[in-house]
Amino acid sequence: MDKYECPCGYVYDPALGDPDNNIPAGTAFEDLPDDWMCPTCGLGKDAFTKVEE
Repeated sequence: MDKYECPCGYVYDPALGDPDNNIPAGTAFEDLPDDWMCPTCGLGKDAFTKVEE
């Protein structure tokens, strides 16, 4: 699964999920709720870009 990065530098890693916001490990970025926001700065999913590895 792909990682996505917020302009603030936070990287959403689906292998880790976002446990502080009840997003379990293994949740793909595309499967995050539409109202999910960056836990660091509060930007929405549309601000994130795919991390090229």
